[in-house]
Amino acid sequence: MKVVIIDDEKGMHIVMKRMLGKVNDVEIVGSFQETSTAYSFLTNQDVDLIFMDINMPKESGLEFAGRLRESGRQMKIVFVTSHKEYSLPAFDVYAFDYIVKPVNQDRLYHTVKRALSEMVSQKGSVEQDSSSRRVLFHCLGGMEIRSAQNMLVKWKTSKSAELFGYLLMHKGRLVSRARIIEDMFGEMPIKNGETYLNTTVYQLRKLLDNYGLKEIVHSNSSYYALDHTQVDVDFLSFEEGCKQMAVVDENCIEQAVELEQRYTGDLFGDRVFPWARSEVERLSLMYTSFTQRLCEALLIRGDTQTAIRLIIKLITRNELEEGTIKLYLRALALTKNKEALNRQYIQFEKTLYRELGITPSYEVSALYSHLMSVLDS
Repeated sequence: MKVVIIDDEKGMHIVMKRMLGKVNDVEIVGSFQETSTAYSFLTNQDVDLIFMDINMPKESGLEFAGRLRESGRQMKIVFVTSHKEYSLPAFDVYAFDYIVKPVNQDRLYHTVKRALSEMVSQKGSVEQDSSSRRVLFHCLGGMEIRSAQNMLVKWKTSKSAELFGYLLMHKGRLVSRARIIEDMFGEMPIKNGETYLNTTVYQLRKLLDNYGLKEIVHSNSSYYALDHTQVDVDFLSFEEGCKQMAVVDENCIEQAVELEQRYTGDLFGDRVFPWARSEVERLSLMYTSFTQRLCEALLIRGDTQTAIRLIIKLITRNELEEGTIKLYLRALALTKNKEALNRQYIQFEKTLYRELGITPSYEVSALYSHLMSVLDS
């Protein structure tokens, strides 16, 4: 169990360290004489139990505990103070215990053991069914976390969802705190941005901790990263599948059809993040290119209807994409539907002129003329 001591009296640090040193399974990971440095430490470190004085300069222990609770931090807090009158206010901030100075070794021992017992109980309940902690991250067409039972997990805040997507998009690479603050909290003063980032990281870790995944968010004083290798992420598996099927042919056409179905929408769906624009566009182009290759393979196989269904999806996404239009014209020609072929070309011609003020390229018009002549013969 990781323990922190916060007391403005240096002598109490010595006393508490000596007494806690006699209790098994306790690791003192920090000691502080004022709350500002303690807060910075607690922002980036996992702590199980805090021993804290109430009467301290600048910010009292009660005020500091309230600030911790407001930011979402749920570590256990034990107040150690000379003043009995604070016992009721202490429990207003969900104190785990309240010890009056001078601290008795037996009293301290029982407090620590009770905290350890609760931790073991909570951990055991989480680990009873490891499959229940497994989650699926859906970022195509939206931004969702779902449990193994397909239950939707509620985000702590919209910013925790955004931070999750931001780190996930960087695929395990270290990202500096300064860059995250600029990209996600750039409209705020720097100090406020740092505070909001600290709080958001904590909220994200608490959410992931419900599924045994808190440790996938790595951090140090200057950088953050998310270990995506331990989780199932739809857009990452889609991208990997596209790379593995650079060529779509008869040997992999079923797998390609299945892969296309995973792309349920653009990255992050309706959530518009300025920092994600280039990645959204890159994955969209990857989907278009992959699906066009798949349609080529389907037409070669003779599965024209499936090809047309996918081509219509592509046209809905971008009705001016020439590669898709040429595929559609070829597919319609294979159905020997001269009227539909003619109607589609005219519609494309009108849309192109209305939107861009241009006419179809030579390649498209030549293909149309050739297909019509074949159907006329």
